[in-house]
Amino acid sequence: MIGRSMRIVAHIDMDAFFAAVEERDTPRFGGLPLAVGADPEGGKGRGVVSTANYKAREYGIHSAMPISTAWRLSEAARRQGKPPVLFLSVDMKKYAEVSQRVMAIIRGFAPVVEEAGIDEAYADLSFAGSYEKTEAVCRDIKQAIRDRERLTASVGIGPNKLIAKIASNEKKPDGLTVVREQEAEAFLEPLPVRKIPGIGPKTEAELAKQGVRLVRDLKRFSREELQEWFGKRGAEFYEMIRGQDDTPIQENYEPKSIGEEETFDQDTLDAIFIGDRLKDLCQEVMQRLSAEGFRQFRTVVVKARFADFETHTRTHTLPQPADSVAALELETWKLLLPFLDRRENPKRKPIRLIGVRVEKLQ
Repeated sequence: MIGRSMRIVAHIDMDAFFAAVEERDTPRFGGLPLAVGADPEGGKGRGVVSTANYKAREYGIHSAMPISTAWRLSEAARRQGKPPVLFLSVDMKKYAEVSQRVMAIIRGFAPVVEEAGIDEAYADLSFAGSYEKTEAVCRDIKQAIRDRERLTASVGIGPNKLIAKIASNEKKPDGLTVVREQEAEAFLEPLPVRKIPGIGPKTEAELAKQGVRLVRDLKRFSREELQEWFGKRGAEFYEMIRGQDDTPIQENYEPKSIGEEETFDQDTLDAIFIGDRLKDLCQEVMQRLSAEGFRQFRTVVVKARFADFETHTRTHTLPQPADSVAALELETWKLLLPFLDRRENPKRKPIRLIGVRVEKLQ
């Protein structure tokens, strides 16, 4: 036990994230192969697969594959009597909202979190003091994500970001892999070189010509040889294949604002209806505010869009921070009211959308 200088990092990676959200939200998709991405257009589509669920991966479909190739693999499976792949379009707004909630859950357990993408994050769990305690914290994170979002995540725990990230991919889906500092080198040795960040298909092919396919093969070369071969990256590879990485976890999360908006089914100037919708939006904003670890706001922004799509926003900064739904309702209503009468709406155009946002969060 090295005491307080011991660094422990977790990499939390959502499993087949976009596809998992779609399966969760549409129960009849359960058990079917899904690919989220571009429209395959009967094999003529030009885009790529964003995410494939594990059933679709059994057909050889994976993310970043041309959608036309995925369609051909789906057709081949169909001819063998297997269910064809359901191709769904990307709903980024929905995934981003789920991602925000997942990140808020992780923040509830870890003091420093780096969002590495919409579906993955690094967490500094050194405070736990041991790998056993870190594992318990990570089981709690996984359980909280499952309870609150009905989704699974795979977690890797290691002495640095490199090891944690590679470990999180070991037992997908719903995995948890722990690699202690003294095990890091041995953990990497049998893996294909492609697992090392920075080694892409080109470098992989170049290495294969030299008979280097696994990390352990690459360890035959000295730092100097690798530098001669790959320049500055050679020195980085030398460190990485020995499980060394001192990249810091960077807290890159600065929510400038939290907002909600709603488009009405019918354009309206009915003050009672609009007042009710405004009240609901204020409640949603306050719930998100506390879910993301904030207590107060100082600036209130209201948005109004008319039937002809003309859009206006009005902002008010309070002299003191406020922390209640009642205060938010009062301020938003004062800002919105002029849009319901001739002050801000002389032609009495009906309203199609309203939005509420809070800024200067504390």
